Amino acid sequence: MNSELSGIAGSTPQREALPPSMVERITLIMDLFERPMLRLTLEQIAGQTGLPRSTAHRIIDQLVGVGWLEHMTTGYRLGHRALGLGGREVSHSALRAAAAPTLHRLALRTGLVVHLAVLDETEVYYLDKVGGRSAVDVPSRVGGRAPAHCTALGKAMLAWLTPERLDQDYGSGLASRTKRSIVGRVQLHEELGRIRGRHGLAYERGECFTGIGCIGIALRGPAGPVGALSLVGEIQDPLERFAPLALGAARSVMDELGSESWRLGIDMTPARVGAAQRTPVELASASGA
Repeated sequence: MNSELSGIAGSTPQREALPPSMVERITLIMDLFERPMLRLTLEQIAGQTGLPRSTAHRIIDQLVGVGWLEHMTTGYRLGHRALGLGGREVSHSALRAAAAPTLHRLALRTGLVVHLAVLDETEVYYLDKVGGRSAVDVPSRVGGRAPAHCTALGKAMLAWLTPERLDQDYGSGLASRTKRSIVGRVQLHEELGRIRGRHGLAYERGECFTGIGCIGIALRGPAGPVGALSLVGEIQDPLERFAPLALGAARSVMDELGSESWRLGIDMTPARVGAAQRTPVELASASGA
């Protein structure tokens, strides 16, 4: 009897042996994130993997630092690098589908070419282009890229990144596309400040393509820009008159995205973006955790 009581009162459940390698421990953690929008707390991760809380926290911090996970007030979720391994294409398809009706309405109402794009580091990546016959006169293409700081689309998204992120991304300088392109970081910061002062409206006249002007607006969640749309005309067009339509279109797309946010991986709190560019395996080999 005494031995039974002492066994109940004094013993603790035996924890299964922990995976011996860092790669296996990282795999245990990453395997928990089955969906782009799934959020898990540190306690949930430690409990479900069987890792000590301190070990789990140390590994997670490093995964956050290199962008494989993101930390938010409600827990952790897959980061931009993990989503880029396959989830990014799903997100792009969902974003394009959600925005398509608004893009077509905007093109019909204005007679202008309309773009949809996302930010990929220092470039914009074009997801869609609508505009009938006039679209052939605009030298952009779906699947194409352009320097973000030279386009209204890109500047509209860059305006909502932190100054530290911008300085990091543009530490090696800004490439010039035309004689009108922004070429200095101070000039870029000043331009992005003006964009924020215009409720996010960005203008570009001949900075990316000679003779072409654009008005752009970011599609923003609380975590930052998830994309942007722009109206494209000739450089002398009074693009300011399209500002209410651009703002309204952005609101319409974001309303549509509300029911699709889990597919898009849109975070609802500020994200922490890592600067290092290492894979989980490289992280494991460099870590003593």
